Parts: sequence; structure tokens; C-alpha cells
Amino acid sequence: MKNNAICSMDTDFAQWYTDVCKKAELMDYSSLKGFIIYRPYGYAIWENIQKYADEKFEETGHENVYMPMLIPENLLKKEASHVEGFAPECAVVTKGGSDSLEEPLMIRPTSETLFCEHYAKVVNSYRDLPKLYNQWCSVVRWEKTTRPFLRGSEFLWQEGHTIHATEKEAKEETLRMLNTYIDIANNLLALPVITGKKTEKEKFAGAEETYTIEALMHDGKALQAGTSHYFGQGFAKAFDMKFLDKDNTQKYVYQTSWGISTRLIGAVIMVHGDDNGLVLPPKVAPIQVMIIPIKENDEVKEKVDEIYNKLKAKNIRVKIDRSDKSPGWKFSDAEMRGIPVRIEIGPKDAENNSCIVAKRNDYTKQTISLDEIDTKTEEILEVIHREMLNKAENNLKQKTYTVEKMKDMEEKLNQGGFVKAPWCGKESCELKVKEQLQATTRCLCTDKIENKKCVCCGENAETYVYFARAY
Repeated sequence: MKNNAICSMDTDFAQWYTDVCKKAELMDYSSLKGFIIYRPYGYAIWENIQKYADEKFEETGHENVYMPMLIPENLLKKEASHVEGFAPECAVVTKGGSDSLEEPLMIRPTSETLFCEHYAKVVNSYRDLPKLYNQWCSVVRWEKTTRPFLRGSEFLWQEGHTIHATEKEAKEETLRMLNTYIDIANNLLALPVITGKKTEKEKFAGAEETYTIEALMHDGKALQAGTSHYFGQGFAKAFDMKFLDKDNTQKYVYQTSWGISTRLIGAVIMVHGDDNGLVLPPKVAPIQVMIIPIKENDEVKEKVDEIYNKLKAKNIRVKIDRSDKSPGWKFSDAEMRGIPVRIEIGPKDAENNSCIVAKRNDYTKQTISLDEIDTKTEEILEVIHREMLNKAENNLKQKTYTVEKMKDMEEKLNQGGFVKAPWCGKESCELKVKEQLQATTRCLCTDKIENKKCVCCGENAETYVYFARAY
């Protein structure tokens, strides 16, 4: 099946993606490049991600805060590698009203420095630790090439920032939040991911270690879907974040940072979508069930309202499409929006006290009695999530390759997917692969390696690493 309103995925994947973003009414373009408008349906997806993530953060003891949007230039410069990493992308405010500012202000590209300044003021003793803060906000990074949700000059995200008394606690936090992101990807978004530590070259500016979750899109490209960073004491020393420990000595704190963004919306579109538009996992879908009456008479109306009330009582997000459009148009619109379940009911169905239930992910239909429509719909929504996750897992498995030669790597990268290869650990080889094959290291693999040669230079390999072409 093919929706003629959008380009085919396999004809032009980039155009298909843009078509879906627009036709499903997820976003619109503003007059300023890279600054999109989140339309209600697209923003509702983000709100569902935020709600699920917030529940997970609360379970692990985190509190939400809000930091200023503007960062004084001197503050951003306090940690050398951090400013070096972000300065080229910063938007700078030099005037306030009609007056020139004495010091330029950076619109936050990220908020490490703001959290550090605050923590240095409020933490005095080991009794004040740990501080487990999280922020939901937007950030600005002046990107040259932009694409809705995936890479924008402004985007929405969450950024967790925590400080701890010991290295052990901070490292445990880093991995705990990585696992939280894996949970969000798998159990909310039906996204399978590979996970691991970033190479030195690819880690976050100012971090000692960066861990990542990487998802595979329909076109075989990787997408970094979330990261968790261990900072050690680098920022602590730059910002003088000290505390009086139990042994009555002053010590520097250990710090972490972790974040996900609206890139996750892009991932959902590109992993699950098809030629008819969005295919949304039920748990994140703003509308889980759309009821479509056909030739609505009094009896049909009564049954539609009965279905609606039963589903609402089960906390299922349900709507009724009573617009004056044709049934075919309504079906197509529900498919474009990726609504997981569509319920169709006409006069004959109403007479039989039944309805037709259609699944978006595989287009199958079944007739269900209205006496059990609520419990059956709950079951179907759970089945859809499992089926979507399994399908994406199978695709990831089929498109993850192991190679030992550059020519084999090129062949597999051209097919699309993750390529696991032995690597000597030298940045020069990392850069050579990027230059020759337009692929980057996504994360290190923990598989044991013995007697292997680097895929690039032929010297002894230290580890396996995943390469991919990426967004």
C-alpha cells in the first residue's frame, strides 16, 4: 500500500521523512532556518516521552529544576575542552535593548557551566550530596545543516546534572541513567539500540567517559538516541566545587551529565514508519485508538459512545472521528498519523454488537464483540508494541555485520547498518575510515578480542568498535 500524499521511502528516504513530518502535522517550518514549530500532535509525542522519562527519573531520586537561558561568556570559558567543543555553535547576545552589553552572553548550547556555578554555591558538606537534578528546556546550537527533530538550531531536550561524593557513586549514576535510556527506547518507543562507550574522539566535550545508545534507521544509518557522561572532577576543579567530607577534609565532587532530545521523535519516524506515514508505538502515541463511525445512525452513535466510554475507563487515549469526510479519507488520515488502532463500526456491526478493529503496524483486521472491546483493545495495544519492537530488533540484527577488511566494511556500509570491526585504538585510523568511507565510530564493543588486526592499518587490534554512517 502507498499513500500518494508522500514520497516512497525507498525512492527518496529524505523526502519521505520530510513529507511525513509535514503531512502527519508533527511540525511546521518557521521563518528562521533550523527553528521549527512543534505542532500539537508532534508536541504531544514529546510530552508522552517527557512524562515517561520523568517517572523514571523520579524513581531514581532526581528532581526537576530550571536554569537561565543565557550564559556569561566567562562562565562558558571556565572549562577549556568544554568551550572548545561548543564555541563554534554558540549564538551570542551582544545587546540588551538599545545598549551594548559589557560581556557577551551565550544562549545555552548545554547547561553544565550553569549547574556548576550553582552547585559551587549551595554544596558545603557531604551532607549536601548527592545532588540529582534534571532540566527540561530548549538549547540553541547554530547548525549549518538542519532537519526537523534530528538536527536543529534550537531543539527540546532534557539534561540531567548530578554531583557525588565519590567516583564510585558518579560512575554508578552514569550507567544507571544509560540503562534508563535503554528502558525508554525499548519499553516506550519500541526502539532496539546498541550501547557502549564512545571513543576518545567522539566523547562529549569535557567528559572523561561518554556512553551512548545508538538506533538504526530504516535507511541503514545510525542515530545517536541518548548519551550519559562521566565527568570525573574536571568541571569540579574548574568551578571550585568542593565539600567538607566526613574526615573533615575539603574534596572535589564527582560529576555526571546525561540527555535525550526530540531526536527520539525522528528515530520513531524513521525506524517504524512506512509508505503510508507514521507508525507509532502505542505507549507514546497521542491517540491510541481512533473510532470511525460509518453511516452513523442512532444505533451506531449509541454503540460508538459505548466503545468510547469503555476505552476511556481503561485510560486508553481514544478519539472519535465524526468529521464529514468519507470513511476512506478517515482511514487514510488515521494511517498517516500512525494511530495504532482503528475501530470501524457501521449499522450492521451495531446490529451484531460488534466492530472491526484494524492494527496500524501490520494492517490486519478482526471483528470483536463490544462486550469485550475494552479488554481486547488493551491486549491488542500490548501486542502491537511487542510486534514493533521485534520487527525493529530483527532489522537491527540482520543489518549488524562483523568484518575484518576495509573493502568488506565499505560493502556493508553501502548496504546500510552497523559494522563491527577490530580497531587498534588510534584516532588516525578512526579519521581515515571517516575520510574514506564517510563512517564514524558509534561505540566500543565489549566483546573479547584476541589475535585480530585493525581493520584500517593492520596493526594489532585492542578492541572491537561499531562503525556506521550516521545522522
